Amino acid sequence: MPKNTRKIAMAGVATLGAAAVAFTVVPADGQTTTTDSLSSSHVAYSSERVHDVKASVTDLQAGADLKVEAIEARKKAAADAVAAKKAATTAAAQKKTAAAAAAKKAAAKKAAAARAAKAAANRSAQRPVVKQVAVKSYPNNLDGWIREALGIMKKKGIPGSYHGLHKNIMRESSGNPKAINDWDINAINGIPSKGLLQVIPPTFSAYHVPGTSWNIYDPVANITAAANYAADRYGTIDNVNSAY
Repeated sequence: MPKNTRKIAMAGVATLGAAAVAFTVVPADGQTTTTDSLSSSHVAYSSERVHDVKASVTDLQAGADLKVEAIEARKKAAADAVAAKKAATTAAAQKKTAAAAAAKKAAAKKAAAARAAKAAANRSAQRPVVKQVAVKSYPNNLDGWIREALGIMKKKGIPGSYHGLHKNIMRESSGNPKAINDWDINAINGIPSKGLLQVIPPTFSAYHVPGTSWNIYDPVANITAAANYAADRYGTIDNVNSAY
């Protein structure tokens, strides 16, 4: 018999022998479970239990890690909340400070404006009000000269009327402001009568009305000086009806 065939035959005999041993320990009640079989079952069961325990430990460790992470997350959230609250408080304080500064600046500006307005009002009150007086113009003719002279006479309190002035002017000079008398006694004495109302120079100087020209030939100056003299001598130019 070949060598390999012998090895196979011996393995088969060994197998059959093991099976015979197993049957010899079968109890009288006919149960076929052997002690070796029970031992094998217990070993197998014990191996599964150990595996389950390892898994439970791993799960517990994972759960613990999750709890630690949750605690750290809560701590971080709490720290973030404190930081946010602190930042909000700081921002509110800065905003309040800025608002107070702006209000103070606005109040100072308002006070300065009020002081400036008050100072301007005081200056205006102290400054004399200059009333603008329209300068009335008169035509450069006999009518204009008489009317301008009447305006000055009224301000100075010198009596006289348009009619009184006009009638005496026409009698004395015919309305010529450059008229001069070179033949009467005054002329002989070297002080001839001149102008619209034929006033001699000494009388013109003595009764000259302030604000008028010192030129005896000036129509308005001549009229007002003559009217002033007539008011002093006759009460008014209106009372003069001849040489005066």
